[in-house]
Amino acid sequence: MNHQIRRTTTRLADDRELIYFDDSEPYVSGGATRRLDDPRPLGDDGGAGADRAAAGHAPVPEGPEMRFDVLTGEWIPLAAHRMNRTFLPPANACPLCPATPGSDYSDGEIPDTAYDVVVFENRFPSFASVPGTAPDTEWSLDGEALWPVRPAFGRCEVVCFTDRHDAAFAALSPQRVRTVIEAWADRTTALAELDGVEQVFCFENRGREIGVTLNHPHGQIYGYPFVTPRTAALLRQSEAHHARTGRKLLTDVLEAERRAGTRVVLETPYWTAYVPAAARWPVEVHLAPNRDVPDLPALTDAERDDLAIAYLELLRRLDLFFVSPDGTPVPLPYIAGWHQAPVREGRDLARLHLQVFSVLRAAGKLKYLAGSESGMGAWVSDTTPERIAARLRELAP
Repeated sequence: MNHQIRRTTTRLADDRELIYFDDSEPYVSGGATRRLDDPRPLGDDGGAGADRAAAGHAPVPEGPEMRFDVLTGEWIPLAAHRMNRTFLPPANACPLCPATPGSDYSDGEIPDTAYDVVVFENRFPSFASVPGTAPDTEWSLDGEALWPVRPAFGRCEVVCFTDRHDAAFAALSPQRVRTVIEAWADRTTALAELDGVEQVFCFENRGREIGVTLNHPHGQIYGYPFVTPRTAALLRQSEAHHARTGRKLLTDVLEAERRAGTRVVLETPYWTAYVPAAARWPVEVHLAPNRDVPDLPALTDAERDDLAIAYLELLRRLDLFFVSPDGTPVPLPYIAGWHQAPVREGRDLARLHLQVFSVLRAAGKLKYLAGSESGMGAWVSDTTPERIAARLRELAP
C-alpha cells in the first residue's frame, strides 16, 4: 500500500509535546490543519512535585527519581505522583477523547474535535527530563552509599489509536494500523536520540483485568534510562548462545519454531506468529519479522504493510480464544509490547518481536501471580504452549 501520513507537532498548555499523525483528507495533503492551541489553564506539573524527604541532606534534583536495588541490581522508579492520575472516567469525561464541539474548555488532552492517531507526552510520567540535571546525576539515600539514587530520566508518551472511545485496536482498519506503526517507528527514533535514554518500549494495556485506568483505545511508549531487566536477561542468554554457536539466539528460535511447526499459528510473507516453547502465560504469542530486524524504524514499507494485516488477524483470533457459557466470545484482556534492540547495548544480539499475553486463564478466571511467581519469580504455567497454539490455529479464517 502507498501509505501517506502528515505529521503535525504542537505544544499543550503545560509545554508537553503533542503530535498528530493524519492519514485522512483534507489533513494528509495539508488542505486543513488540526487545532494546535490548547486553551486549558494547566500548570507544568509533569510529576516534578513528587514528595521526597531530603531534610538534613544535600539538595537533590526536583522530579521523579529511581533507587538502585542492591539485592537484585535493578533500578526501581518511584512514581508517587501517578496515584493522582485519572481513573476510569465516564466516556463523556475521558481525557483521550477529542474535544467536545462548542465547548470553551475541557480537560481532554487533544485540542481538536477529531483526530486519526495522536501522540503526546504523558501528564503523569514514570520517567521525565529534569531541566538543568544530567541523567547520570547521583546521590545517596539518607547519606548511605549503599543506596544510590538517580533522576528517573527519560520520557513517557501516550498513543491514541483512534478518536472513537468505544473502539479497540482490533477494530481499526489496516490503513489506521499502518499509521500507528508509523507513529511507533517515529517515536522510537525520537526517544532513542534523547540524552540518557537506553531503551524504547512501545506497548498497549487492554482491559480492566490488566489494570488500565482509561478505557479509550490507547498505548504508551517509554524511553527508559536503563536496559530493562527482561531485556538484560535476554542479552545475557543471547551473548552466551553467540559464544557457543556464532549465531543470533532469536534468529535460531524463530527458525526452530518454523521447522517444528507445532506452535506456529500464523505465517505471512514477512511475519511469523508462534507460541514460545516455554510460554509462561495462559495465552501468549510472539510475532516476529522473518528478516533480522533490530527495531521498528528498521522495517521496510513492505514489512510495515504486512504487519498491519498480520497483527489485526492475530488480535481477531485472540478475541475469540475464550467464550462465555452462552457461547459469546470474551474480549481478551492483554498486554502487547514491542521488544526492540536497546539504543546502545547489545544491538547486534537483539531482534525485534512483539509479545502479546493475557492474565485470563479461562472465561471469568484470572491467573494470579501467587507465592511462587510473585515471591520467588519461579513460574508455573496453567497450560501448555501446544494447547495455546492449537486453539489459535482453530480460529484461522
